Amino acid sequence: MKPKVSIGGQAVIEGVMMRGPGMIATAVREPSGEIIIKKEPFTPVNDRYPILKKPMLRGVVALVESLVQGLKALSFSAQAAGEEGEELSNKEIALTMVFSLGLAIVLFVIIPTYAAKYIHSAITDPRLLNLMEGVLRLSIFLVYITAISRMKDIRRVFEYHGAEHKTIHAYEAGVPLDVEHVRTYTTLHPRCGTNFLLIVMIVSIIMFAFLGWPELWIRIVSRIILMPVVAGLAYEIIRFAGKSEAAWVRVAIMPGLLLQKLTTREPSDDQLEVAIKALEAVRTVEEV
Repeated sequence: MKPKVSIGGQAVIEGVMMRGPGMIATAVREPSGEIIIKKEPFTPVNDRYPILKKPMLRGVVALVESLVQGLKALSFSAQAAGEEGEELSNKEIALTMVFSLGLAIVLFVIIPTYAAKYIHSAITDPRLLNLMEGVLRLSIFLVYITAISRMKDIRRVFEYHGAEHKTIHAYEAGVPLDVEHVRTYTTLHPRCGTNFLLIVMIVSIIMFAFLGWPELWIRIVSRIILMPVVAGLAYEIIRFAGKSEAAWVRVAIMPGLLLQKLTTREPSDDQLEVAIKALEAVRTVEEV
């Protein structure tokens, strides 16, 4: 029997976090080899405030919640794997989010927007200038992903990322959740956060192309202000792609799937076991 609910996940340090209906579970393999699981109830904000389920709004809410829960899972996994003394407090998580957002703005907004001014003497069409800025932003993103994928510690996280995807594929196919069945599935998944980030880049290129070419500070501020809109559109696109079986949709999401070849790696059986434990922890009673 195929599952009735949607489950998402995230790779963490030596483990996997899975989020199901009303529950989040993070499974981590300790240095001793034992798998420990942290489960906690989770009620999305839009369940308490239904207006936040509206298109565009739900994407921004989901993104913020994913960032918060992802940081909490990372903090727990680092502590369980012996890399940190204690989990991050709520204040430390908030500061980490602010720092991460600031770094993203510098890398993907300020640098490409500032650098684009150097081609202004050769190109005068505002739309073309904005498109070139978008291409530069996308190039920085791809270089960043490629660079971190070569780091030893990150490669191991990407192996757990592959384990997460394989396990979710097996769950969605309704097959038994054991290593033998799960291993046969691909490490690429259409609802992956990597897909989302690439779609964000593409949507921003198209949207910003029509904003003209005002002063530098106006361009930077306009892009920052429109980030929630871009994220909301990207979320709706990936949500649709995850549900559609249309051939043209499969073709459209192919670049995002190919990009996942950088952010996922083939996992070991031990890593698959961790991902399976995490997913089993959030399955509904009716499905077990």
